[in-house]
Amino acid sequence: MAKQPRQLSGRVVAISGGARGIGRATAAALVRRGAKVAIGDLDLALARQTAAELGGGTIACALDVTDRAAFARFLDEVEAQLGPLDVLVNNAGIMHLGGFAQESDAAAARMIDINVHGVVHGSKLALERFLPRRSGHLVNIASTAGKAGIPGGATYSATKHAVVGLTEAIRGELRGTGVETSVVMPVVVDTELAAGLTGSRSLRIIAPDDVAQAIVEALEHPRHDVFVPKSIGAVTRIGALLPRRVAEAIGRAMKTDRILTDVDAGARSGYEQRAAESEPELVGEERDGRPRAASKA
Repeated sequence: MAKQPRQLSGRVVAISGGARGIGRATAAALVRRGAKVAIGDLDLALARQTAAELGGGTIACALDVTDRAAFARFLDEVEAQLGPLDVLVNNAGIMHLGGFAQESDAAAARMIDINVHGVVHGSKLALERFLPRRSGHLVNIASTAGKAGIPGGATYSATKHAVVGLTEAIRGELRGTGVETSVVMPVVVDTELAAGLTGSRSLRIIAPDDVAQAIVEALEHPRHDVFVPKSIGAVTRIGALLPRRVAEAIGRAMKTDRILTDVDAGARSGYEQRAAESEPELVGEERDGRPRAASKA
């Protein structure tokens, strides 16, 4: 007999980078399930607009994920307004593309600070709340790039490997505590972070709603590894069993090794310029992958 899905109605969920893209789609899906949702975003005005559009008592708060104190204030505000935190969705990151040897140190530092340190901050702060209650669900958004090194996005791949490894280690430490973890690993998602990417004949670009639905399912039927689409999980596992030369040859034949190199530079230039010009502590969340320069809250 199949287990009944866990009810999300009334559960308190905080989402970093919730004003756009994957974050917004996830917030909308959870609001439809009756959850009490808080959006954290560097663009507070847009977060407030999104919260108003989603309704359901959704609240918006300022959040800079690279600032641990700011992240703590965000979660404190969430609990003050909505009640004890049940779920944190760490949805924050940027992606700079290009050859690794030509990548600036500043671009690498930005990705590491947001994609890794932001997740570390959020995870620790959520566990401080979850562990005493012996309940809670930590959801960290990674990527299938966290399971393979993708040419053209070396540092990005490294940061997503870090998120996968971090969440797996946390899972091991939490065994028996009642606290659960999920790491979400989508393929290319149709957000501004993926501007200029075309996918490949073997890998379609998916919608933010696809990722949101997978997150909802992982909360209703808890599981750790969340591949989007699910089929990419089997592909990843099979690829890991193949000899390296064989796996790489298949990748070249299917052009999966060119996903981040065959890019429409014109379509991507706006995103790359904003990522290059914004200071690390002022870069926004992966609302739809769009980094923004703005004053810290």
